[in-house]
Amino acid sequence: MRWIRDGWQVCCRTAFREWYKTVRGRGRQMETAVRKAEVIDTAVMGYGTIGSGVVEILERNRDEIINKTGKELRLKYVLDLRDFPGSPVEDKVVHDLAVIVDDPEVKIVVETMGGVHPAYEFVRACLLAGKHVATSNKALVAACGSELLKIAREKRVNFMFEASTGGGIPVIRTMYRCMNGEKIQEITGILNGTTNYILTKMDRFGETFETALKEAQALGYAERNPEADVEGHDTCRKLAILTAMATGKEVDYQDIPTEGITAVTDVDFKYAERLGKSVKLLGSSRIADGQVTAFVAPVMIGPENPLFSVNDVYNGIVIKGNMLGVTMLYGSGAGKLPTASAVVADMIEAAQFINENIPLGWIEKKQPVEPLDHGVFRYFVRIRKDGEDAVRAAETEMGPAEVVTLEEMPEFALLTEPMTEAEFNRKKAALVKRLEDRSAVLQVIRAE
Repeated sequence: MRWIRDGWQVCCRTAFREWYKTVRGRGRQMETAVRKAEVIDTAVMGYGTIGSGVVEILERNRDEIINKTGKELRLKYVLDLRDFPGSPVEDKVVHDLAVIVDDPEVKIVVETMGGVHPAYEFVRACLLAGKHVATSNKALVAACGSELLKIAREKRVNFMFEASTGGGIPVIRTMYRCMNGEKIQEITGILNGTTNYILTKMDRFGETFETALKEAQALGYAERNPEADVEGHDTCRKLAILTAMATGKEVDYQDIPTEGITAVTDVDFKYAERLGKSVKLLGSSRIADGQVTAFVAPVMIGPENPLFSVNDVYNGIVIKGNMLGVTMLYGSGAGKLPTASAVVADMIEAAQFINENIPLGWIEKKQPVEPLDHGVFRYFVRIRKDGEDAVRAAETEMGPAEVVTLEEMPEFALLTEPMTEAEFNRKKAALVKRLEDRSAVLQVIRAE
């Protein structure tokens, strides 16, 4: 048996030596890759939550980026009003935009300042100076994207905005890379983590809107002034960007009918539970024959909809292509590192196409958004009456409907059959007239 043991030891030693040589060789290859990486100088404008996240990723994942791309994204400047003494960027802080614009070594600039002004002026100056720009700023992209994309094309650089619509969800890149051969027919998504968190709390725990909002603010999910989130404006801007990507034309977010969630109550969720549904704030665009119908509103959906299971601060986006059918992207729609990760992905793509303009975005020609009158929905309607006469009156005016009641509540609710928005508004007016009470209709929520 000794010869077996000796032979086994020889085999083990040989295998170890081969393994060690392989690992050592890979290590040397990685070291060589790091040494030979092309260095590209970058700047970050705005060292807040997202800007500092970008800087953190560039440092923590430096070797990963180099080994996968052969590019080193080296931070040269941080533009901010503050100085950040003792921070990792202390020696990189500048207060004058001209330092960045006039430095020919800076090839890629990140904008994470937020708001339209002065972000627009700063980004425009960088593009005109022949620098690539990556931004997380949805307000900027929705308001000024057409002009900035045009400048980028003329200067053969790139204006990139992956982080502006889905946080860390790579929806923009999916649309212009993976779905280039598709005719996109529909985009529907939960695009705001704050409102989704609030609605999830109301659904699961029966909380009121006000209580759930306070919790979201305490946890940092909602701003002190939450209007942009809870009134649907944030979702509207994101939907406008995604719709422009799908149509290739500018979509004015102000043309999209928008409702928030401030009128949704805990009682609505009690009815929704009876119906086996939940309420989500959806942004949706439907595209057919060159026409676009879009809206942002609370919608009552059931478990057959893939967005039904998207809860808390997560986002989900469903895209329907004419060949692919339905596909869904899901993930963190906000947060420091998820959003910064999307910005860094744009920086990497810009570095890989440092002398080229990537076909991306839309042209300045405007895409009209059709009135919602022809949109087809079911409707959840709460009525401040009880008794068989009121139910019969509602069914007479609204047509066949599912009737739902709650114990000890002097009201009932209907879930109608599908109809156009215009048809519903006519029937609702007729119902109010029949009941002789203008306040009889307590709530209306679109439904599937």
